[in-house]
Amino acid sequence: MTSYGLAARDFRRLRALRTPQRIQRFLDELPYHHGSTAWSPQQVLRAGTAHCLEGAIFAAAALRVNGYPPLLLDLEAVFDVDHVLALYRNDGHWGAIAKSNFAGLRFREPVYRTLRELAMSYFDQYYNLRGDRTLRAYSQPVDLQRFDRLHWMTSEDDVWFIPEHLCRVRHLPLLTPAQQRSLSRLDARSRAAGLVGYSKEGH
Repeated sequence: MTSYGLAARDFRRLRALRTPQRIQRFLDELPYHHGSTAWSPQQVLRAGTAHCLEGAIFAAAALRVNGYPPLLLDLEAVFDVDHVLALYRNDGHWGAIAKSNFAGLRFREPVYRTLRELAMSYFDQYYNLRGDRTLRAYSQPVDLQRFDRLHWMTSEDDVWFIPEHLCRVRHLPLLTPAQQRSLSRLDARSRAAGLVGYSKEGH
């Protein structure tokens, strides 16, 4: 079995996260940081902290070590920041792993028949601090194996080439223009529920 260039100790730590649920629990326990970084999975293990992008890349690496392809999907927003998911598939259905400051933007069980269904499951819980519903589109899946030559799993430098590529891939709209114009703001109670554990601006 290949270690993908990971140090032996780091490879063992990823192998121990044998299921998507365990990977999500690991991410949930990591403190959320707000730096302008794009750490590799090995850097995340060393630092013991991650934000949304780094959490998704880390989850993709952990999935890969445990037999899944390392897939990412970008959720595109307006008047807000994008959110990145690590994708996995069981029995032909999609699920997701994610690191987020917002309670409702994290794990999804593999019950979604299509990626659009999966993306729409985030819609009502994807909002900015004014309560605007901001999710608009989702990307085609990106297989991180395309970046193996750049050592995305172990790089000591930031892996900005991953989010740059995510921004360039085709995104599919979730709403029509008429639907966008008619959106209401989230009610205060729902907004407060989603902010449980929130520490600072950012998904």
